[in-house]
Amino acid sequence: MEMKVVIAPDSFKGSITAMEAATAIEEGVNRAHPGIKTVLMPMADGGEGTMTCLVQATGGHYEKVLVSGPLGSTVNATFGCLGHSNTCVIETAEASGIALVDKNNLNPMEASTYGTGQLIKEALDQGYRHFILAIGGSATNDGGTGMLHALGMRFYDSIGSEITPAGKKLIDIKEIEVSDFDPRIQESTFLIASDVQNPLLGPTGATHIFGPQKGATSVMVKELEKGMENWADRVSQQTGFHLHDHPGAGAAGGIGGAFLAFFPAKMERGIDVVIEATQFNDSLESATLVITGEGQVDYQTASGKTPMGVAQAAKGKGVPTIVFAGSVGEGIDSLYEYGIKSVHSIVDGPMTLDEAIGRASELLSKRAEQVMRTFLVSEENRVEKIY
Repeated sequence: MEMKVVIAPDSFKGSITAMEAATAIEEGVNRAHPGIKTVLMPMADGGEGTMTCLVQATGGHYEKVLVSGPLGSTVNATFGCLGHSNTCVIETAEASGIALVDKNNLNPMEASTYGTGQLIKEALDQGYRHFILAIGGSATNDGGTGMLHALGMRFYDSIGSEITPAGKKLIDIKEIEVSDFDPRIQESTFLIASDVQNPLLGPTGATHIFGPQKGATSVMVKELEKGMENWADRVSQQTGFHLHDHPGAGAAGGIGGAFLAFFPAKMERGIDVVIEATQFNDSLESATLVITGEGQVDYQTASGKTPMGVAQAAKGKGVPTIVFAGSVGEGIDSLYEYGIKSVHSIVDGPMTLDEAIGRASELLSKRAEQVMRTFLVSEENRVEKIY
């Protein structure tokens, strides 16, 4: 029986990368039947790992840049260059990510996206004019002002003193000066890849939802929200763009809104950006099955996470999808309408979270083998009934 299986997982966060997950699944599939053709297409949905996914899929390369981290220390950040076009990929997490800060030192009042702006500037200096921006995993809540500052924008308070932007400084901004904002930005294109639809303000906005994860106390949340509201008002006065309740403006501490207001940018669901950039649909031709997965699958998966996006693409080609997960939560019934046929936890017995994380590749490979053996039996029965 000739069979082609497309293996397209996301990373299992905190455990294994998307490529490691794909390789583990392939090992299990090969044990079930060595003759199966496998196509590995590691995926991402706009968060961390998007750059690596796109660079690997297109045979691209990386550029390293020394930039300012979230709290001002120098970090060695990377941006990706796609192999088939003059496009670079920048992840906010590379320069402004929460993983760059010790959890005991998280402080969204002080954190800045300045380093992300430095990455963009370096890419512009190298001649890139097409950008994919993967925004997620930030330690910041500065509305993207740090990034804008690195690219030449200036901010002033009520007495005309220049402000060095950070979360706590948003409340003081009274004037935005754009005369020195890098003119090359308007000559470029910016595609924002994000799975976040949160607005800038309010109970579902950047500060209330993501601020506590970045170290904000209840007092900080109130202060940061006031600052973010002031920032949104100033942006509206400057550009006419109403960030306050715009979907996606709250992504990565408000940097999503900054891109939408000041850049020639459009925002798309992260998984859709990755599917297009990797030419994933081409890999589905003549496929028998698609296998995807990520660390946690639950009701949120239907909001645009990798398994749903992959399954939708596969369904469009008439190919069924199976999902593997580190853990399976509530509300997965809604996933079946998108082309997902079954969801499987890779955990095969009682174990601690740390043990499951440490054994992720092994567990994923074993589960893939067992599920694939079952799938092969069902395919054989189906073929016998046809003939």
